[in-house]
Parts: sequence; C-alpha cells; structure tokens
Amino acid sequence: MQVINDASTAPFPGERTVLTIGAYDGLHHGHQAVIAQVRALAERRGARSAVVTFDRHPATVVRPESAPKLLTDHVQRLELLEATGVDAAVVLPFDEAQAEESAEGFIERVLVDCLNADCVVVGDDFHFGRNREGNVALLRELGETFGFDVEPVVLVPRSDGVDEPVSSTAIRRALAGGNVSLAADMLGRPFEARGVVVQGDQRGRLLGFPTANVEVSNRVCVPADGVYAGIYERPDGSRHPCAINLGRRPTFYEHADSSLLEAHLIDFEGDLYGEAARIGFLGFLRSERKFDGIDALVEQLKQDIEHAREVTA
Repeated sequence: MQVINDASTAPFPGERTVLTIGAYDGLHHGHQAVIAQVRALAERRGARSAVVTFDRHPATVVRPESAPKLLTDHVQRLELLEATGVDAAVVLPFDEAQAEESAEGFIERVLVDCLNADCVVVGDDFHFGRNREGNVALLRELGETFGFDVEPVVLVPRSDGVDEPVSSTAIRRALAGGNVSLAADMLGRPFEARGVVVQGDQRGRLLGFPTANVEVSNRVCVPADGVYAGIYERPDGSRHPCAINLGRRPTFYEHADSSLLEAHLIDFEGDLYGEAARIGFLGFLRSERKFDGIDALVEQLKQDIEHAREVTA
C-alpha cells in the first residue's frame, strides 16, 4: 500500500482511481465493507483503489471540546488499512487551513488532481469542506463536470439486534460499558490498547502478582474501569494470556487522578520495562471494587487469573 502524505503527489499518474473518504477510526466491519466495495469497483473498472483520510480526527480541529477519543492511533490505522489490500492511503494533514478549504477546492485538489477519480464511494450523509458545506449532491454535480461517478456505501448492520449500522460511535459506547465482546464483534477483532510499559509502584509484585503498567495515550479510547481477560503482545510477536486491571485501585488509593492499565502476564517471568505493548481485550471479568484488606484482594486476584486463563485458553 502506498501512503501519500501530500495531495500534490499523485500515487498513480495516468491511472484512474476508485476511492472513499473518511476518518476511518477503528477500521471496523462497516469500514472494511466499504473498502471491499471500493476494491471490487476498482477491479471491475480497471482502476486503482484508495482511501482518503486525515492525520488526525477532523473533530479535534473543528470542535475540540467534543472530539471523540480514538479507537486506533495513526500507526495502527495505517496497519489496518494496509491489511484491507487497498492500493493507497492518502493521509491529509487536517489543520485550520484544511478545515477552511471549500468543498469545491477539496474535490479538485484531492479527488481530481491527485487521484484522477473514476468513482467516489460515500454514504448518503457524507459532508465535507468548510462548515460541512459539501454533500453527496455537490459530489454528483461536480462528478459530471470532472468525469467521476458517485456510489452509495454498503452499510453493515449490527449483529446484536440493535437497529443501526456498525459505527465507531457504537463501538465507543460498548467500550464505555465494558462490553469488549460487543466491541470486538463490531470491529472484527478484539479491541486493542497500545502503550509503553513504565515503572509503577510495584505493588503487584509485592502481592505476588507482578503487572506491566502500560501508559496509554489519553487521546485513545479504553474500556470502562474493570478487570478483563486479554492477550498481551510483545514487540517480538510473542503473545501471552493476561489478566488486565483497568482502574484507580480503590483498595489502595482514596482518590486517584486517573485510571491505570495494568496487565498480569499469566505464567510469565521477565522484564518488560520500556517495551511497546499491545493488549487485546477478550472478555469482561468483573467491575473494579474496594476490598476490606490485602488477603481478600489476593484471593480475588487468584480467581481473576484463573478466570482469565479459562477465557484465553
């Protein structure tokens, strides 16, 4: 997959392109279906396939006070895009200048001059350009001028009976409720948190259950506080079942400022400090709670680890 960070660089000079446009946060089942549709259309038309996206979520610039936390960071999003088999990702810097670009200017600069669009695949509610002035009607109008078609996207329904399509917003709601199984169903893979293992207070080691304290960016979404079963992946690709505690450790701290992510790797011994960690959430085990004392906590931790072992077996 070619990654283009400047719309002045055409990834496929002299060739036509079928493309879609969006934030594509999470690369969930719905996104995957759209990209599969783009690729199929490109093959039928003898064209290339591309995704036009941005280096940050546009909401962080146009409405930062209500911008959502991300399901995937930029690196993970590119990894997932590449896995779809799309020919190119055009990653535009989204800043104040981009936010003020007219819809017509965006179409001509990106869709026509950069990608030589043959077909654009977007949803009926798609808006773009300054103050969201661009819409599907404008795309169709300018498509007639510049010689590209506009096709509607395929919507993927949720499998849990809720009458709405799979969406990043629905996945964030599931994570906020600790429902990592539902989130995984919509994502098509377990939700994954990434970060670097940092020095903690080593309380888990003193209790006999050493944990990796993973520092996750505050710009990235994490599930609700609680205890989970998951898989911890190290930089060498090795994968380890783990019990994950995400929370404020109320047994030890009356008022913690923020939640911490700690993972106990089951049947593992070794130094993880400074490593980049990838933690996949497979199942919710229990809510976080305050224990009467250390003995009660230790007994519960033993049960959590055995439960996590069963879930990840």
